[in-house]
Amino acid sequence: MVGQEKSKRVVDEVSGWLRVFDDGSVDRTWTGPPEALFLMEPVPSHDTPRDGITLLDLPGDPSLRLYLPELPPEHGGDGRRKALPILLQFQGGGFCISHFSWFMYHQFYSRLARAVPAIVVSVDLPLAPEHRLPAAMDAGFRALLHLRSLAQAPPPPPEAAADPAERLRACADFSRVFLIGDSSGGNVVHEVAARAGRLEEEQEGFWSPLKVAGGIPLHPGFVRSTRSRSELELPSDSVFFTLDMLDKFLALGLPEGATKDHPYTCPMGEAAPPLEELRLPPFLVAVAERDLIRDTNLEYCEAMRRAGKDVELLVNKEVSHSFYLNKVAVDLDPTTAKRTEELILAIKDFMDRH
Repeated sequence: MVGQEKSKRVVDEVSGWLRVFDDGSVDRTWTGPPEALFLMEPVPSHDTPRDGITLLDLPGDPSLRLYLPELPPEHGGDGRRKALPILLQFQGGGFCISHFSWFMYHQFYSRLARAVPAIVVSVDLPLAPEHRLPAAMDAGFRALLHLRSLAQAPPPPPEAAADPAERLRACADFSRVFLIGDSSGGNVVHEVAARAGRLEEEQEGFWSPLKVAGGIPLHPGFVRSTRSRSELELPSDSVFFTLDMLDKFLALGLPEGATKDHPYTCPMGEAAPPLEELRLPPFLVAVAERDLIRDTNLEYCEAMRRAGKDVELLVNKEVSHSFYLNKVAVDLDPTTAKRTEELILAIKDFMDRH
């Protein structure tokens, strides 16, 4: 029929997660097991504490979500509230899926915020293929610049005290900012830390009073174009991470024409800036024993150590990629529950020492 809209055709698909159409549009409706849908449900913000956390949204470019833990006055030891370190968090999803408001992130990062205690600032990263890399890297770096502007701003007038940004400023220790990221968010941790270090070298004191005190990539998406042994030998039996997802998400997420050897996904590779030349803070890298990309994550840690960087390695035994985000397993599987508690304690210990 003349004038009838032509039906769209699927040109690429990642089962359960994403469909790309010939007109460039993308459908991210979850079509996997319905019992997992709740993990992708957005958690609304709330400006009064629930389960010990106040959850505030700070619109911007990028938008931020603030997890403010409720603390007793005696936390500071002298009747005053102690300023808390900041965890600047970058979500995973292979640069193509997920949102910072999803329950899978909320259930873990609200728990982490209470346990450390720390303020978690989650970043709303743009998604590929609509926004290919370096879009997510750029947004992560702008989020750090936003924290710098808050740290350097003059005291606000009393009437602004209820503003989310001012509530953050009132309880944050900007001299202890830690970058943390899940899966591909771990790649953002490395890139943002490297950019921050370069800018500090060019303009000494640029970040003051803010300081990037550490980086915490959790099961980062570091890979090579050639399959690693773990990719070839470990079972790929989870809807949350498969080799097909890895390949297709990176094909959609990396710059046009780039391979997995690009510095964003292989910072230890020949195409990347030499690690020796980067000014990086101390790192804690978590690697899952049953992760498909375990071996390239271990390779990254070894390359960082050879370059003289301060890197601590935490191997999560008997679990797979981003296990701690699966609330069903955290609640029902004793091994997952134990490893999640160990991960939280390791992050807390790392932050306490830096």
